[in-house]
Amino acid sequence: MENFWLILALCSGLLSVGLAVWSYIWVNRQDPGTKEAQRVAAWIRRGAISYLRKLYSALIMVAVVLALIIAIVFGINAKDPYYGFKMAVAFVCGASLSALAGYMGMTIAVSANVRSATAAEKGLNPAFNLAFRAGSVMGLAMIGIAVTGMSTIYMLTRQPEIVLGFSFGASTLALLAKAGGGIYTKTADIAADLVGKVEIGIPEDDPRNPAVIADNVGDNVGDVAGMGADIFDSYVASSVAVMLLGISVPNVAEQVKYTVFPLVLCTLGIFASIIGLQLVRVGKDGKPGRALNSGTIITCLLFAAMVVAVVLLGGYNLGVLWAALAGLTAGVIIGFTTDYFTGDDKPPVVETARVSGSGSAINIITGFSYGLISIVPSIVGIVAATLVSYYLAESFGLSGVYGVGVSAVGMLAVSGMIVSADAYGPIVDNARGIAEMAGMSERVIDTADVLDAAGNTAKAITKGFAISAAALTVLALFAAYASEMEAEGVKVALSLRNPLVIAGIFLGAMTPPLFSALTMLSVTRNAFDMIEEIRRQFNTNPGILAGTAEPDYETCVALAAQGALTSLILPAFLAVVLPLIVGFVMGPEALGAFLGGAIFTGIIFALLMANAGGLWDNAKKYIESGMFGGKGSEAHKAGVVGDTVGDPFKDTAGPSLNTLITVMSLVSSLFAPVIAAFHLF
Repeated sequence: MENFWLILALCSGLLSVGLAVWSYIWVNRQDPGTKEAQRVAAWIRRGAISYLRKLYSALIMVAVVLALIIAIVFGINAKDPYYGFKMAVAFVCGASLSALAGYMGMTIAVSANVRSATAAEKGLNPAFNLAFRAGSVMGLAMIGIAVTGMSTIYMLTRQPEIVLGFSFGASTLALLAKAGGGIYTKTADIAADLVGKVEIGIPEDDPRNPAVIADNVGDNVGDVAGMGADIFDSYVASSVAVMLLGISVPNVAEQVKYTVFPLVLCTLGIFASIIGLQLVRVGKDGKPGRALNSGTIITCLLFAAMVVAVVLLGGYNLGVLWAALAGLTAGVIIGFTTDYFTGDDKPPVVETARVSGSGSAINIITGFSYGLISIVPSIVGIVAATLVSYYLAESFGLSGVYGVGVSAVGMLAVSGMIVSADAYGPIVDNARGIAEMAGMSERVIDTADVLDAAGNTAKAITKGFAISAAALTVLALFAAYASEMEAEGVKVALSLRNPLVIAGIFLGAMTPPLFSALTMLSVTRNAFDMIEEIRRQFNTNPGILAGTAEPDYETCVALAAQGALTSLILPAFLAVVLPLIVGFVMGPEALGAFLGGAIFTGIIFALLMANAGGLWDNAKKYIESGMFGGKGSEAHKAGVVGDTVGDPFKDTAGPSLNTLITVMSLVSSLFAPVIAAFHLF
């Protein structure tokens, strides 16, 4: 039966990739619009492709070095002489496939943006359908490539530990792609807003702004390629954690069955997502946000029904059913509480917009406070999912930590739908920018604004979903780490009376705030350089603001790219090297405590930053819609400043933190056998 599910998983993955390619071709056949619109889109496409080439060139060198280290370290004293080689190959495959998924999503995004703007001339429905169809390329490609990779490696090796190498490769690339893309996009966004909107008073996406192309490029490399790699990482890591915990099943004869079970859930999630994607349509009310939410709910209900049928008919322990449903339910609840705090018509956003008339300080304090409050429902959801999945799994005779892992997979199994809605966001954001720069009608720009507001909320929901899933994933990875240590004869007991444990907790708790500071300082440092460049162009060439001369877009694009790439060294060090230093110097228990500290502060910071940033963004847009004085008012100026503060929160540091803690957990689990044998204390 397990072989049947492995083959079905492989086939479902290939089907998902095939549908992504088919949608890719369909989108490219749509009308690309006027020559002026195509010219603007070509600038964005060139900048995005250029950055990704530079990023992936740098990542190839990192991947080669890490693969060599893995091959050597895991080749020593291994019972299988080819174990190190297989682990290194799996690592390279994980990194390569994660890059492929991100590249597919980004290339269709830079092709769909101009086509969505052109479709907006026909109305909201055609533009929405095209943008969402393009977003589904990212969603389907990501889950299809992930499941194809995991099932193939397991079928060839029958070793979950090798699939762990695959996950480590995916996570390492995801961290650098997400952090680099986030630094790039917010460098350009902040510089463009502060000089263009606040100092000069020109509209957003005005073609006279030298940073406007870099800003639109950033939407693609950060929110499409980066977020795709991020979800790919969580999706694979959660499945691998459960596969590693499959050996904890009491009945030895059924260990393989439960090792393969996460791939069963992923397969069902692919089918549910494919069906759900076909049912997303804007109704007569013209509310794209409602269409996206309905699609998510339908997909979740389909997945739940499939899981019930498979568990009952396949003879699985009922504990896995309740664990998967607990994770799925928690994911939906967390997603929609995020919608409450970031939705453009919800009380927190409206209140933040209302008090903006009193200045930037009040706007920032109010948004930050709501961001802190928004942590509560998500943490309660994570706690509930953890307790329910743990104790229900235990009550049915399964390992409780296995149940927690299954709940994480259950939450992420519908990622095809979630990522599609997320990728839709930057596509319509770019469409709005192209409409503005290409001189399209005000009706087209207004339509794009409606689509963009729904996209901002969809992105916020996805971030909450991804962060919460990462919390459950790293809890399962933590259990996998302890299991790997116990297999080496080392018992990981985290007593607060042990000074090494206390030291590990503090060092771990310190890491996410430090990581956040490093990435946001990179944004401000790079944004300062770009602001100086924008001012220089305005001062030396008055024809730019007069509309008689074209700005030098290329220089701003190059500044953003170079700044992002050089800013990745320290974050990469924190993620990969710091856990190894703690483990080799202070030992397995200190490393376990380090992971615990990082998990707790990482989740808190990630939720705060993602939600507060989304709230500030939509508060600004709410004012721009004509409320509380509209564009150019004191409230609008305060809203722009608040949005600028929130930019690195929601698009750089926040969404990178869940990848950080996943990478640190994977590094620890991967090197657990080596750390167990060699440590100083």
